[in-house]
Amino acid sequence: MSLEIPDGLGDLLRDFTVAVLRDRPGDLYDFAVDYFTKIREKRKPKTIPMYVIVDEEDVGEPDKEIFKPKLQKNNRYARRQSVSAERYNPEEDDDDEKVIHPKTDEQRARLSDAICGILLFRCLEPEQMQDVLDAMFEKEVHPGEYVIKQGDDGDNFYVIDSGIYDVLVTTGGNEKKIHRFDNSGSFGELALLYNMPRSASIVAVSDGTLWAMDRNSFRRIVLRSAFKKRKMYEELLENVTILKSLEPYERMNLADALVTRTYNDEVIIQQGEEADGMFFIESGMIRVSIQKPDGEEEEVGRHSTGKYFGELALIENKPRSASVNAIGKVKVAFLERGSFERLLGPCVDIMKRNSEVYKQYINPNDSVNYSH
Repeated sequence: MSLEIPDGLGDLLRDFTVAVLRDRPGDLYDFAVDYFTKIREKRKPKTIPMYVIVDEEDVGEPDKEIFKPKLQKNNRYARRQSVSAERYNPEEDDDDEKVIHPKTDEQRARLSDAICGILLFRCLEPEQMQDVLDAMFEKEVHPGEYVIKQGDDGDNFYVIDSGIYDVLVTTGGNEKKIHRFDNSGSFGELALLYNMPRSASIVAVSDGTLWAMDRNSFRRIVLRSAFKKRKMYEELLENVTILKSLEPYERMNLADALVTRTYNDEVIIQQGEEADGMFFIESGMIRVSIQKPDGEEEEVGRHSTGKYFGELALIENKPRSASVNAIGKVKVAFLERGSFERLLGPCVDIMKRNSEVYKQYINPNDSVNYSH
């Protein structure tokens, strides 16, 4: 009797095996129960919540989820309950039309201050931040005014310039305050990703000013830019030999953790300083040099797109052993120390085995060997 292997079984067992080897659980059976329970929960259709991003001092963690209320079937504002959640697909978005709302120098300065700490914007490049400044418009509010009503369609993403705002959720006919913004924060982003109503209300407690960005501009600038950057980083990482041992989802997580930095004829790494991360060269040329005991500086190499450097100081927990300078304009993808330790575990042993080679100034295929 022949047995037919169900579709997806191979992938399922492979992912489970990778998780076991990565986490090394003490009790394999308990781990398996938890693992497959989580997989099952992820497959269930879920109501799309509204998340609120607030300042780090308010929540302790920058990406903490403030609430996840369920939409009420009898909510009188729920005009689109029959519409299923539709995730935004950046690959299908070909809208390049920019929205520009004119602003005075004073307005532009206030807006720059308001958005500088917003998590959603931290991965954007300078030109994209300029698009953000252009696309946002000012909105004044007064006490008792509803900025967002539970059940309404998502139209704008909001950043607080000034004022106090309460977050309210109505369940069973009772309205409950679950959070308060005090002159900082942002809200309304996830409702722009789905064809679902708002799942909470935001009401002004005082006079205040908000900066708003419409749905299309938000998707074009924030989501599509993030998608393109991830694809670019994934392609960059695929060409790094030392990362071939990573699973595709691990490279994807690594790509999401990278931050673009730009240097122009300046120091990237200084010999003797503490290591804060490692670098992947996106474009441009770098110059690597070491300072000899007699004080003389010696150039030991130049490297360009596709190379990486800075990992050895992280592996050995030692100061940088060489300096790296940008020759002209250089763009790098930076991976900070915490992400390096968390995401590159499968590669660290290989890097350690090559450390003696690095120290002898032999240039391996991908690594800039003098600058760690």
